[in-house]
Amino acid sequence: MGYAALQKHYTAMRDRFLNCLSDAGLKFFTPQGTYFVMVDISEFGYESDYDFCIDLAQKVKLGAVPGSSFFKDGCSRYIRFHFAKKDDVLKEACEKLKKIKLLQK
Repeated sequence: MGYAALQKHYTAMRDRFLNCLSDAGLKFFTPQGTYFVMVDISEFGYESDYDFCIDLAQKVKLGAVPGSSFFKDGCSRYIRFHFAKKDDVLKEACEKLKKIKLLQK
């Protein structure tokens, strides 16, 4: 697969996943050259992005990385999703994202 085809493939995955995030009512930063997306979880009322990720895994059955892992200042209002997945995995993630409001405190 050439670079142009790879770009088209990853752009399609990104757009599909971002649409799912939008449909779930989440705020995020549109990635410009990576297959990771940072999502703002501040509206959920968690003091810890780590605790949010634990609840996300246990209650919604989705995995994410606490954003504080990537910030020096201890910012804990973001989580990071990876969207470079097979179509069936992305489809399942999109279905699970519909339940994310269960985490609202």
